[in-house]
Amino acid sequence: MAAEMVLNHRVPHKALSEAELEEVAQRKSPAKPSLHSCLRKIRCSASTAKSLLFRFLPFLSWLPRYPVKDWLLGDITSGFSVGIMHLPQGLAYALLAGLPPVTGLYSSFYPVFLYFFFGTSRHNSVGPFAVISVMIGSLTESMLPSENFLESVNGSNMTVNEELRDKARVELVATITVLTGVFQVALGLLQFGFVVTYLSDPLVRGYTTAASVHVLVSQLKNVFGVSLSEHSGPLSLFMTFIEICQKLPETNVGTLVTAIIAMVVIFIVKELNHKFAAKLPMPIPIELITIIVSTGISYGVNLNAKFGISVVGNIPSGLKPPVAPNVSYFGQVAGNAFAIAVVGYAICISLGKIFALKHGYKVDSNQELIALGLSNFLGGFFQCFAISCSMSRSLVQESTGGNSQVAGVISSLVILVTILKIGELFRDLPKAILSAIIIINLHGMFKQFEDIRTLWKSNRVDLMVWIVTFVATLMLNLDMGLGVSVAFGLLTVIFRTQLPHYSILGRISDTNVYRDVAEYQMAQEVPGVKIFCSSSTLYFANVELYAEALKKKSGIDVDRLIKKKKKALKKLKKQQKKAEKEKAKRKKDAEDGLNGPGVSVIELSGAEGSAPPEPTLRSLGLPQPSFHAVILDFSRVSFMDTVSIKILKNIFRDFREIEVDVFIACCSATVLAQLERGNFFSSAITKHCFFPSVHDAVVHISEEPRQASVELSTRM
Repeated sequence: MAAEMVLNHRVPHKALSEAELEEVAQRKSPAKPSLHSCLRKIRCSASTAKSLLFRFLPFLSWLPRYPVKDWLLGDITSGFSVGIMHLPQGLAYALLAGLPPVTGLYSSFYPVFLYFFFGTSRHNSVGPFAVISVMIGSLTESMLPSENFLESVNGSNMTVNEELRDKARVELVATITVLTGVFQVALGLLQFGFVVTYLSDPLVRGYTTAASVHVLVSQLKNVFGVSLSEHSGPLSLFMTFIEICQKLPETNVGTLVTAIIAMVVIFIVKELNHKFAAKLPMPIPIELITIIVSTGISYGVNLNAKFGISVVGNIPSGLKPPVAPNVSYFGQVAGNAFAIAVVGYAICISLGKIFALKHGYKVDSNQELIALGLSNFLGGFFQCFAISCSMSRSLVQESTGGNSQVAGVISSLVILVTILKIGELFRDLPKAILSAIIIINLHGMFKQFEDIRTLWKSNRVDLMVWIVTFVATLMLNLDMGLGVSVAFGLLTVIFRTQLPHYSILGRISDTNVYRDVAEYQMAQEVPGVKIFCSSSTLYFANVELYAEALKKKSGIDVDRLIKKKKKALKKLKKQQKKAEKEKAKRKKDAEDGLNGPGVSVIELSGAEGSAPPEPTLRSLGLPQPSFHAVILDFSRVSFMDTVSIKILKNIFRDFREIEVDVFIACCSATVLAQLERGNFFSSAITKHCFFPSVHDAVVHISEEPRQASVELSTRM
């Protein structure tokens, strides 16, 4: 049987059109879903309920099979390492978001603990992230600037009531976080995990690089120890930078020296950690060491009082009860919350897929949306700000032996102990130290400037997306910049489909392969046949360009030839009418006896007995095309709309006007179904014009003249 099949494959097959193929292959009619089948799908059974439970609570599937001996020690080590990183980063990123430092600790505890139950990535370290923090910070500064909380002291001096300001900002940010979670959960439940595909890798990298510049500029005030007015909206970054430059003479030298020393030490130790990563059991926790040492020095020397170095201030110990969000803010922050939801998810899922590919497991994109959403939604009630995934913490979690989110639970417990017992000890921590930690952690993101050189060599369109995203985010701020970037990215897709590569295909000798004759020397056009191919699908935005390119590539001015034909036919019609009038006149003369009746009758009967031949280009004296058939290669066409179907009908009509047959090859079943629904087929255009491959269409065209000559010889 197998040998017979091999032999059958070697036999040259007859070229089948789509109509003949449907009969031979017995194409199935599309099954219409019945009410019974729909009810069966939504019917709740024990297995369905179990699969849904395991899907929404992934830890139930892996925790019972958790290999304690192999994974537990690595997860504990990893959890402590990441927890040690969470502490300084939580404090620093709270400062970046314009919030009290303790909210950073809350955001490093609640969401991380919740992600254990709902997340599908084993190595992602969720929690505060610089880009999300600066997005929140720009919103708090624009909606609740410090100027709104000025109070007079002794009737003359105006100072900011920080307690009242922080309370209002915490309420605002908690509302944003809850709304961000709502958006993420809703998108996850609606299976909209694909929404992140609209954020291409160049767009995300350009955006995060620009956000890093925003982060850097926002921290310069703490590095130089100067107070600035808060700017928001377009060009706010440049206004802040100009104001910093203007206030450089007011720099607090003690603050600047503290920040520089901290940055140098942290940078050197981080480089050593990277260089000797294989030899070190865990990275040196230089950020934590810096915080502890600087807090001790600040407390012992009293840096705040003696040198005017700004410190963190009071950090309340213990957990606070949940508070409902202020729903009156929803309308004002909905757009920003959606942007934060999408950006946070994009960063999280991209990192999750990298680790999943490396370690051989799968990450559910929709469940990741739900996990992040629930972490944000529930965390918002406990004064957390929106979280995402940090690359630096995730790499530490993986490199120190982390195998599951048990490491996340351990790290959250480290933060819990800090909140309950240790946090209040950091009240004398200089803010310059936190700014130094933030700036040094941007080192990896600033390396993304190397993308410019890489994209210049590989893809200029992606380079344009990167640059436009970067510039728009710098100029227009983070929220508007993201919108402009996504719009520009989608425009590049539209432009690329509107300006595809059109080509005429030729056959590679001794093969059934057809390639662009302009690119392949051995590709030769089939005599009398033009094979046209486009690198894009067909839809309303590019189908007219497709038709124009086809006529241009064919080598003849189709529209001009049709006009000439219509003009010639009009002239011929006038001549026929004139001849008919003359015949009528002769007939009348014959009846009057002016001419011989026999001759006149014979002439008229001969004219009536034979129908006039159909006028052709040759008979009309018009130039004929050098080809008699056109094949449209539809292998790249994935869908068609009503406009493209209409234009395709016009293509068939126009080429038949100039005596050229049109055939379509490699048309998918989906596109065929769309053509059927669009009433494309008629008595003039049938499925006999469609072929499963270009070669089948060529074979069919070459056989047509042979069949015609055979039929002519049999008649003779």
